Amino acid sequence: MPPLSQKKFIVICLALAAGTIALYCPIIGHDFLNYDDDAYITQNPHVTGGLSWAAIVWAFKSGYAANWHPLTWISHMMDCQFFGLNPGEHHLMNVLFHTANTVLLFILLNYMTGAMWRSGFVAALFAWHPLHVESVAWAAERKDVLSAFFWMLALLCYARYARGSPDPSSSPSSPVRHSISDVGSSANLPSSRLHYCLSLFFFACGLMSKPMVVTLPFVLLLLDFWPLQRFNTSTLQRLILEKLPFFALMAASCVITMRAQKHALWSSVSLPFDFRLANALMSYVRYISKIFLPTDLALIYPYPHSWPLAGVVVSAAVLLILTIVFVGQAKRFPYLAVSWFWFLGTLVPAIGLVQAGVQSMADRYTYLPSIGIFILVAWGVTDLATLSPRKNDICAFVGAVALGACIVLTSAQLSYWHDSETIFFHTVNVTTDNYAAEDCLGKTLQNIGDNRDAEELFETAVHLEPTYPLAQFDLGMSLLRMGNPKDAGQHLATAVQLYPTDPVMQYDFGVFLLQHGRTNEAAEHLKAALALKPDFSEARSELDSVETLKR
Repeated sequence: MPPLSQKKFIVICLALAAGTIALYCPIIGHDFLNYDDDAYITQNPHVTGGLSWAAIVWAFKSGYAANWHPLTWISHMMDCQFFGLNPGEHHLMNVLFHTANTVLLFILLNYMTGAMWRSGFVAALFAWHPLHVESVAWAAERKDVLSAFFWMLALLCYARYARGSPDPSSSPSSPVRHSISDVGSSANLPSSRLHYCLSLFFFACGLMSKPMVVTLPFVLLLLDFWPLQRFNTSTLQRLILEKLPFFALMAASCVITMRAQKHALWSSVSLPFDFRLANALMSYVRYISKIFLPTDLALIYPYPHSWPLAGVVVSAAVLLILTIVFVGQAKRFPYLAVSWFWFLGTLVPAIGLVQAGVQSMADRYTYLPSIGIFILVAWGVTDLATLSPRKNDICAFVGAVALGACIVLTSAQLSYWHDSETIFFHTVNVTTDNYAAEDCLGKTLQNIGDNRDAEELFETAVHLEPTYPLAQFDLGMSLLRMGNPKDAGQHLATAVQLYPTDPVMQYDFGVFLLQHGRTNEAAEHLKAALALKPDFSEARSELDSVETLKR
């Protein structure tokens, strides 16, 4: 780059990094949440013990928390090794990963397109958009920022492989046009082969951090179309064959993930396909609306009892029309189709067609997919502005307003993540009939000794959704503490019936039955708990007690 361009490049990188750290620095004073943070960090002995060979082996062998992501576990172990259970440092590491992802995204887009300011704008939207607060401010969502870190490195290495250039910080005067087939010997250079292998390696690391990055091979094909423009010099068949190792890793990750999530709460088996399809169509449009109007953001968006047919039809029509328009303009404005399919495609693993969990959608799922919409906006506004002689002023004004709004909204959203009480009160307030949030808020109040209000929240959650097993279980345990074992037993039995693959529920119900003289039934549930979790020492101890009583 010319010296002036080099200075601009460095200034933009520094501004992105400093702005992101400054915006997110308040979360260093935030607490852990009682929602996944306990399972991932504070009450997970494999993690709290820090790094050890036994813990690393567990990370690679475990499908704990309905996921296989060993590098995420190791990342949390490293935090505990160096920082203990001080939440500030755990949150700080999330901020640093998010900052690194932001700078890498800018470098990647600038390297591939040569559009420095548009690339910087996309990276700034990625860094400061309020939808991404959940991925950064929630300690248990380290898997989001960590997998995205490897995603960015994989894309950057692939771009260097495709171009065969030695310097990723260079800014070409036009989009990258080289490919393996047209650069001849450059494709056989050791550095080019190394970048291909590095891209594959970082993809594997991303999959071991969060399986949502499985769509990366398809994104590589999109980038081949634009901005790498490799379709001009190679065939689709050849480009697909080139990515067979990526597709092999993708397939392996899908198999492992399906096995890990087979016992997840409200899996695909629990929900009919037509309902999941309706939810997917509605969610795509809801995500778009949240990107452009990020208000009433919540930690949990639970499934409704049904989706209105009119809403589903309109959502499908909107998605179809936009797809037709963008594909139709692909030759003239290739970024439209690429950015649109980036958004649609990278959301597929989390759109709900294959379901694991109570959420109908989640802000954290937009962490990588939203980049597609950001690219569409940045390049689209620039092209529209060319119709006016004041193009630069229009682009600067739109960019300033958008980024200013993001900073204000993100700062406000961060304040809700201070602790469990504030985030769940906020979630209940901005959503309707949110039985999952009511239950979580009840557990939060119970932890601080407010048992009466907690019980009322559990009752509300059960009333809103009687088939939600966690609410049934929490209400049963609350009634037991309040001295009402008869009603408690009914709710505990219902919870175990609804969610028989949860070892803790099986164990607690077994202990309840044992305390009330129902020894044989207690033994069955304790055995079920051990079958689901062989290292469940408490269940083993109680079962030994049962066997002793029988003798």
